[in-house]
Amino acid sequence: MIRRQAHHVRHMLGLIIATASPLPLMAQTATPPEAEAPILPDDQFDARLPSIDSWIEQQMPQTSATAELPPATEPVQEPELAQPLPALDSVTVPANVTADTDPNIKTPDIRYATRIEGFGKTGLEDEFRDASALIDGDGKAETAAMVQARAQEDEKLAVRLFYSEGYYDATALASLDQTGDGTLTAVVSVTPGKRYKLGDIVVTAAPTVPPGLARDSLPLKTGDYIVAATVEGAEANVALRLPEQGYAFARVGERDILLDPATVTGDYRLPVDTGPRGTFRKITTSGEKQAFGADHMEVIRRYKPGEIYDSRKVDDLRKALVATGLFSSVAVDPVRTNEAGPDGTEYVDLHVEQDAGPPRTLAGELGYGTGQGFRAEGTWTHRNIFPPEGALIAGVVAGTQEQGVSGTFRRSNAGKRDKTFQAGALINHQKYDAYEAFTAGLNISWARQSTPIFQKRWTYSYGAEILLSNEQTTIDPATGQNKRLTYFIGALPVQVGYDRSNDLLNPTKGFRASVRVSPEASLQGNVSPYVRGTFDLTGYYPVSDSLVIAARTRLGTISGVARDDVAPSRRIYAGGGGSVRGYGYQELGPKDANNDPVGGRSVNEFAVEGRYRFGNYGAVAFVDAGQVYDSAIPKFSDMRYGVGIGGRFYTNFGPFRADIAMPINRQPGESKFALYIGIGQAF
Repeated sequence: MIRRQAHHVRHMLGLIIATASPLPLMAQTATPPEAEAPILPDDQFDARLPSIDSWIEQQMPQTSATAELPPATEPVQEPELAQPLPALDSVTVPANVTADTDPNIKTPDIRYATRIEGFGKTGLEDEFRDASALIDGDGKAETAAMVQARAQEDEKLAVRLFYSEGYYDATALASLDQTGDGTLTAVVSVTPGKRYKLGDIVVTAAPTVPPGLARDSLPLKTGDYIVAATVEGAEANVALRLPEQGYAFARVGERDILLDPATVTGDYRLPVDTGPRGTFRKITTSGEKQAFGADHMEVIRRYKPGEIYDSRKVDDLRKALVATGLFSSVAVDPVRTNEAGPDGTEYVDLHVEQDAGPPRTLAGELGYGTGQGFRAEGTWTHRNIFPPEGALIAGVVAGTQEQGVSGTFRRSNAGKRDKTFQAGALINHQKYDAYEAFTAGLNISWARQSTPIFQKRWTYSYGAEILLSNEQTTIDPATGQNKRLTYFIGALPVQVGYDRSNDLLNPTKGFRASVRVSPEASLQGNVSPYVRGTFDLTGYYPVSDSLVIAARTRLGTISGVARDDVAPSRRIYAGGGGSVRGYGYQELGPKDANNDPVGGRSVNEFAVEGRYRFGNYGAVAFVDAGQVYDSAIPKFSDMRYGVGIGGRFYTNFGPFRADIAMPINRQPGESKFALYIGIGQAF
């Protein structure tokens, strides 16, 4: 509430007297009391009064009955002074009627112009014009009353804007002017007055830990202009900061600003009820349909019982519950217990009100790449078939060159926040120019990965994998002779990632880095142990709000074994939508006599993209480079390049991507161009 100090009353009275018309004074003489005439009764007094007619005759000059009065003449007046002042509600405007009584005939609109005066250097005129009812009407209205109503609304709007910026003496007047030719102009004239500043600032609150917490949380200073948005934001900061420091039930009271026109300042008062300082204790939950109980919520929380209450950790718990995807609605609120803790604080419980949502989902993904063909992947997931958070996932891949089915059990927050356990089985068939493979496998892993709600800085995964794969491989690249072999492969993959980007699906700044190392052994006749390693680095630089430069590099190696002792499906390849665009899938690197790729033991890839976004659409230009080598260490020679452009359509789950690219210095057998369609950025 803002309370304005009244001016002195005598000043107001003086103003009234100064502007009032003086009254004529009657001459009076004093008469002694003994000389006063006796008092007459009313009937005698009325009888002595002369008649009205006789009084008029005495006052009029004597004239002949036949005398003629001179003709009356009109007083001479200036034309402009003779015009009446145009009051807002008395301006004559063209009648908005038609002689035809047909209701289907549209009556003509009243046209008017708008003039705004007096904003000066306040900086509020543009904001006023954006919200003005007169300007929003585009200079036309159905009736004059509508124009008047818009003008009156603009009066109120102007005053509200000035008040919001500290001009508490501001006035606004709207009027309608009409010229001789019938042109109607709506005039909004404002007078800002002086701008008030903050005077004394006093926050009334109980003692806090640390001392003065309430006042320190209010970012207002004496001498600052009284701006409504700034004041409200400062008070919101108090309501935010106190619960972060243990005061779960703090309440900000109603402000009072006492304006002093003499000093053009306003003294500010704010009462704050801090409530008790609290510490976390336990979690309780309720709801007609519950996804899981309070015991699993205790696993998800990040705080420890006995810690000082912090609303940020409450928000973190709420987000973690939402991230499970198991609730249609969930709320987490502090509950006052009135029970004292050992350090003198008060225990605070958290109550979770939950309503479980549908646990089953269907999801799909569709893409196309030159050399890879069409590929569609669908999954059915029951996220809570084994509570808490024990999910069963069934997947199917159907494509022109890949088909397969898989089943996975996954438990999220498995004994620890953000830790995921996963075990699965798959059967898969792949047929590409490089190889054809029928594969069955089992895998198990533990991971800490990012989600769209919680994008983590550090991520990791580790596990084990067993594969049985029957593959057609080239046993003599010089002749292109093929042979089908069966491989029994075991692997212990480990991956560590570091993410400083600002978005998981569509980053615009920051960088990401990851290292993957997988010791493996391939049994095909003899046991062949080796190590696969990959390093990826991507970066994003915002040139402007609309333009982002993105860059990527990848280095890969297989060490400890000859290429031909590695199953073709486990070798290193390059080319395609997620690799070097402009080339078909797995098209780069060594080739056999049939000009089919045979894979290699090392790779280097580089790419740079310019991403321009306008609304929900975007355009991309890119240059990619890379090569695959027989050696275990990349040689950085004989690099192949591709250039292209692409389009993006941005959705709430990520961008839809379509890229077209062509190779530079195309070799025999390579495509003239390559097309890639999918979801998400290329990197």
